[in-house]
Amino acid sequence: MSSNTMLQKMLLILISLSVVTWMIFIISQNFTKLWSALNLSISVHYWNNSAKSLFPKTSLIPLKPLTETELRIKEIIEKLDQQIPPRPFTHVNTTTSATHSTATILNPRDTYCRGDQLDILLEVRDHLGKRKQYGGDFLRARMSSPALMAGASGKVMDFNNGTYLVSFTLFWEGQVSLSLLLIHPSEGASALWRARNQGYDKIIYKGKFVNGTSHVFTECGLTLNSSAELCEYLDDRDQEAFYCMKPQHMPCEALTYMTTRNREVSYLTDKENSLFHRSKVGVEMMKDRKHIDVTNCNKSEKIEEKCQVGMKPPVPGGYTLQGKWITTFCNQVQLDTIKINGCLKGKLIYLLGDSTLRQWIYYFPKVVKTLKFFDLHETGIFKKHLLLDAERHTQIQWKKHSYPFVTFQLYSLIDHDYIPREIDRLSGDKNTAIVITFGQHFRPFPIDIFIRRAIGVRKAIERLFLRSPTTKVIIKTENIREMHIETERFGDFHGYIHYLIMKDIFKDLNVGIIDAWDMTIAYGTDTIHPPDHVIGNQINMFLNYIC
Repeated sequence: MSSNTMLQKMLLILISLSVVTWMIFIISQNFTKLWSALNLSISVHYWNNSAKSLFPKTSLIPLKPLTETELRIKEIIEKLDQQIPPRPFTHVNTTTSATHSTATILNPRDTYCRGDQLDILLEVRDHLGKRKQYGGDFLRARMSSPALMAGASGKVMDFNNGTYLVSFTLFWEGQVSLSLLLIHPSEGASALWRARNQGYDKIIYKGKFVNGTSHVFTECGLTLNSSAELCEYLDDRDQEAFYCMKPQHMPCEALTYMTTRNREVSYLTDKENSLFHRSKVGVEMMKDRKHIDVTNCNKSEKIEEKCQVGMKPPVPGGYTLQGKWITTFCNQVQLDTIKINGCLKGKLIYLLGDSTLRQWIYYFPKVVKTLKFFDLHETGIFKKHLLLDAERHTQIQWKKHSYPFVTFQLYSLIDHDYIPREIDRLSGDKNTAIVITFGQHFRPFPIDIFIRRAIGVRKAIERLFLRSPTTKVIIKTENIREMHIETERFGDFHGYIHYLIMKDIFKDLNVGIIDAWDMTIAYGTDTIHPPDHVIGNQINMFLNYIC
């Protein structure tokens, strides 16, 4: 073989190696871009679907670590799962029976002294008379004296073995009636907990997009399972998300109004649904409705310090007598019109939440005649409400909270935001007070939505206290409501879970608590919008905190 031929072959091999090397380099560069694009797509898909499955059990591709908020949500849900474990349910006869259960007063006496504690041992049995071996029944204890317009909640301790200790503090003298209601058996509570966290579609959202004189409605929601183009309304900081089907020929920014309807869907079986028939909800367990006599016994009362933010009310935190709410953990002053006027002078008050707080802004002008509504040229009962007293430099404002807000009425989304964002807009000072309540509209949705919002509100309050530690912040818990309203969507079992979560999340924050759950049980209102005398006493508690 000639030297020229050998040289040509070596040159050909060298060129081939260079081409192969160049191709490998190009492929590797493109693969890196492709993988980056794929990874970004996966991350966006995870964010868009995080509300559907916040903590997926398996993942083919590693996702970013859970945030502090997600870890806290996971911790709270795991704690609740332990408190409400799945219960066996084979037949209605094996569920808790109010008729067969027995309630026994421990250490009974002919008469009791005001201030004494009365304890009742409850042993629950099923409809066959068999003693139950586990707890979890949703119970409500209350004592009352209708002639005195007096009432108070009782405290229930679950031993998780079919027995409960029900304790009443005897706050007033006279003849007192005791009541213990079986709202739901443990099997029903377990079913409601499972059904709640199973789907986001119990409510249908319809968004109205407006462009000039034309408008169109499309389906919206906290999640949407659709291959169609979506409008995404995301709050990246607090990881809040809402979606709408994008209408043709209109931008996503054209979303202007919203309304909701109940979807005909249930995650309960027919057998489970039978536990929530009207006759089976709120059944009295004290068969003879025991009455006891309470006398004064000349016991002296301990004088508590003035009510102030940072105090955490016990359960019960007070009682009603002659229709007035009387706190037991602080010295509450009953304010008349003159004192209320003085208290409100120079105050900026922001009421953020649902219609149970909107009742407050309707009540204030009934007591303080100088407060007048200012017309902001908005429409509907869910518009922003503003009360002004220019001479006393007083302003009171109510705004609804953002999604999930559930109502048949069409409401405006203009000037509509999440409570944490509303708090972030307030500079705050010693004459600024904020009252926050939410929960009723969250009941039809999986619990992670509520927990996320509560954590977001807490973080916003912490930011507020950094720039203005003298601002007063008050948390009002949910009212109890009608017992027989659609239990799967709106029942008080869901509200009680919210109540426990709020206590946990806000327990070490320097805020005032208006325990409306405790108050409305004491008043025995059983309506989402209690009457004026209850609202007036909630407001009196608020004014004691800020003045």
